[in-house]
Amino acid sequence: PRGSYLAFYRMDQSMVTPTPILDFQPHQAVAKPVYYPMAGTPSHHVTVGIYHAATGRTIYLQTGEPQEKYLTNLSWSPDEKTLYIAEVNRAQNECQVKAYDVATGRYLRTLFTEKHERYVEPQHPLVFLPRNDDQFVWLSRRDGWNHLYLYDTSGRLIRQLTKGEWEVTNFAGFNPKGTELFFESTEASPLERHFYRISIKGGKTTDLTPESGMHRTMLSPDASSILDIFQSPTVPRRTTVAQIGRKPEVLLEAKNPDVGYAMPEIRVGTITAADGKTPLYYKLTMPLHFDPAKKYPVIIYVYGGPHAQLVTKTWHSSVGGWDIYMAQKGYAVLTVDSRGSANRGAAFEDIIHRQVGKAEMADQMCGVDFLKSQSWVDADRIGVHGWSYGGFLTTNLMLTHNDVFKVGVAGGPVIDWNRYEIMYGERYFDTPEENPDGYDAANLSKRAGDLKGRLMLIHGAVDPVVVWQHSLIFLEACVKARTYPDYYVYPSHEHNVIGPDRVHLYETITRYFTDHL
Repeated sequence: PRGSYLAFYRMDQSMVTPTPILDFQPHQAVAKPVYYPMAGTPSHHVTVGIYHAATGRTIYLQTGEPQEKYLTNLSWSPDEKTLYIAEVNRAQNECQVKAYDVATGRYLRTLFTEKHERYVEPQHPLVFLPRNDDQFVWLSRRDGWNHLYLYDTSGRLIRQLTKGEWEVTNFAGFNPKGTELFFESTEASPLERHFYRISIKGGKTTDLTPESGMHRTMLSPDASSILDIFQSPTVPRRTTVAQIGRKPEVLLEAKNPDVGYAMPEIRVGTITAADGKTPLYYKLTMPLHFDPAKKYPVIIYVYGGPHAQLVTKTWHSSVGGWDIYMAQKGYAVLTVDSRGSANRGAAFEDIIHRQVGKAEMADQMCGVDFLKSQSWVDADRIGVHGWSYGGFLTTNLMLTHNDVFKVGVAGGPVIDWNRYEIMYGERYFDTPEENPDGYDAANLSKRAGDLKGRLMLIHGAVDPVVVWQHSLIFLEACVKARTYPDYYVYPSHEHNVIGPDRVHLYETITRYFTDHL
């Protein structure tokens, strides 16, 4: 906090098997391996060092055994004497918040432990109260929803500050006296973010940004004012500043970029999940110049996994440019935030644990049922497209429901979770040794013979996230099974095709649907 020390991570990857990546640009291609620990294999070892600016000396925290664990959310005490770490075991079902001495690196104490039968995922460091070096706020999903808790440095829980079936999505800060705190949450709706104030002593939350939509906010250092970048389905962007409790002043307001263009209708609503009770939000971009008497092809755009929410009350209800482009070409595009996706609580997300692909696909098929109930949908012309986790679901849907989906485009797809990296893979799947049936069920290369429709896989040849090996093993399996996917490689791109080549990517995807759907 005062600049006297610098904490850093040091990673030892010598025990990790390198994965080859080829740099084809030189006259003679060069191998540039990445150290990529796959599920169930040895993981790298991480230590935390502290550099002492006054002496130039570096010490390392004595984090001890086992070395295969995650040292997350480093937090300094205000007096710089203690460094706090949320240590997560490799199984990721236990988090211990520990204190270490900055001068010596010595372990001091464990403040508290959080456990869950599926997984824990601490994502925010301790935040100390102003004028009170002995109390801090901790963000946790321990009751099933992301909420704020007040602790003291002995590890004693003083009180839960926020509560309800909604998620705190961002902690913004305190007032100078430390008697109130500010945060963003989904309390108004899972589709919205509002900015709230609450007393540290407890009480009701006060919504300081009541307009329906998505508020991205910043609190002034003295906590007297809010900078609010706001969007809604009808507001492209409006930036305001306001003293708390007073009318906001508009600083910038984006003009409607659609003026002068023919734009499709965007519908937002809910369907019921495959469990028969959970509402799922969808967005549906209708074909331009829609005629209910005609039949139209539909593309389902899917992600479906943790840390992503595709339907929100932002501009155009978060519909992107490609959806609109395809609507102008006469397609409808549907996206459903299935169970497994973000900001709906732990039970909504962790339904995927040990059975990745099951609940998400069942919910996407509820989306298909919804489409088939529409008289204007051509049920013989349904396509699906997604990237990464969405590429996995796209491929899986094409194989599992090969009588439903005519065309699919899967980008950067996870094909075999046994070959995916440990932190993400083992969090949601456990290890291959612990969950062999789950891994086997989600290994798409074993079902290559089920492919009937037109499927194109796209992969970046230097992808360090979902390594190229994934789509290659699927191709090999298809050769053996005598099935015939199409394939496109971006030789110099990593997990996402970015920059000017992204235009090429989307034209490639569009052409594939145009030719085959």
